[in-house]
Amino acid sequence: MALDTTHPATATGTSEPPAARAPRRTSRPGGTRLWVKIVIALLLIVEIYPLIWMFLTSLKSNSDYLNHSTWSLPTHWEWGNYADAWTTGNIGLYVKNSVLAVVPALALMLLLGTAAGFALQVMVWKGRNLTLLVFLAGMMVPPQMILLPLFTVYFQTGLSGTLWPLILTYTGTGLPLTVFMMATYYRSVPRELFEAATIDGAGILRAFWTISLPLVRNALLTVGLVQFFFIWNDLLIALTFTNNQDLRTIQVGLLNFTGDFGATQYGPLFAAICINVFGTLVIYLFLNQKVMKGLTSGAVKG
Repeated sequence: MALDTTHPATATGTSEPPAARAPRRTSRPGGTRLWVKIVIALLLIVEIYPLIWMFLTSLKSNSDYLNHSTWSLPTHWEWGNYADAWTTGNIGLYVKNSVLAVVPALALMLLLGTAAGFALQVMVWKGRNLTLLVFLAGMMVPPQMILLPLFTVYFQTGLSGTLWPLILTYTGTGLPLTVFMMATYYRSVPRELFEAATIDGAGILRAFWTISLPLVRNALLTVGLVQFFFIWNDLLIALTFTNNQDLRTIQVGLLNFTGDFGATQYGPLFAAICINVFGTLVIYLFLNQKVMKGLTSGAVKG
């Protein structure tokens, strides 16, 4: 018995026209988009306004900063604060020390972390899961607990008074997270590529250097940038192991940014902060797209 699919008859025997049906209520996308734009505008204000305030404060004199409102514009635009921050405040030396400590530590961290991630996910050997758990356990150790033992070791080995304590400590503390993230990225690499390379006669080292590294270059850039910000903005480790003024990094140098008789020079201080903040911001904006690709490439599998 077939179902009747015709429209129900009216009193005159004809079917009800479709136009007589009650119209459905449709949502208004314009209202939703307006709220989204308002929220985005508020977030932009929250993020951008402190940067503008910091830049304007870096152009104030000490009298402007101390005697006028915090939100007021500079009465005289003191562009010389940046020159004072770079020369008198030794911000150039602090930036140089930060680069000399961060770049080698970042290179060692990425090299060792990528090799460990390759070994833990691509190679098959007994105990690799336990080894990965050991690396993950390293992420749970607070850095404050290892500072005193490391300081003793560096002093006894004669490494104090150099940048090697910073390089080694940054490498060791950042390695667990690097290994975990690189192992996650290697999960998305097809195993057929390594199987084909093995059939063609490629060894482990060749498969690592010529096949795996080009496939995870976006991941390397992402992990490297994340670790770069962690290391560059570090204060605790640098303050513990830099016992010489000539070895201070930029974060430690900002703590002692004073003028004559210990008075804080707020204009040069904020100028030095602007050099630090806007320099790292330019690096992030320049590498933003590659970082987004790296963040999504590890979410294909696993």
